[in-house]
Amino acid sequence: MKTSRPGEIRVLLSGGDRRSIADSNRVRILVESDPSLVVELAALTADEDWLVTQRALDLLEKLAHEHADWIAPHKKIFIGPLAASDKWEIRLQIVRALPLFHWSPTQAHRVEEILLENVTFPQNFVRAWALDGLATFAERKVTLMPIVRRHLRDFERSSSKALQARAKQIRARLRRQGALGTDGVSRRDRRGSYRL
Repeated sequence: MKTSRPGEIRVLLSGGDRRSIADSNRVRILVESDPSLVVELAALTADEDWLVTQRALDLLEKLAHEHADWIAPHKKIFIGPLAASDKWEIRLQIVRALPLFHWSPTQAHRVEEILLENVTFPQNFVRAWALDGLATFAERKVTLMPIVRRHLRDFERSSSKALQARAKQIRARLRRQGALGTDGVSRRDRRGSYRL
């Protein structure tokens, strides 16, 4: 695989509208064949074109699923100013990426703030994935479980099929992983302090 020329990644991530991924698939192939390009990709999250920023974030999140060690040196991008973006597509990439990394206690506090803010964000996909991430963290930090429980109930009563479906998937995952019994009570707290 040929290596990319300086600026090529930005060109490949440019153009189109918010529904387009431009040439993101080609960029992913380039980065997977030359992981040193992650540095260039991470730098593009500060691009003046918000679509380039969003596509760079999307690729970082996708790459982190299989190569978290490549992206981890740049993970602070996900807890920085972009987390407060007015673009829901950027927020979506943020909340999807947060559970993929290990965070220091200070960083974990910021991660929780971001997820809690986004679980009530107006855009349903952002809300759904924020709750998914919050549930992942609640498996390790049980004080978050009552918040997850409350939002699961809200999502299940929602008119949004996307929120209902995500709530069902989260509840099933928590049960499979032993965070919940079949009766919906957390195995970590059978004394009744909270119920899922």
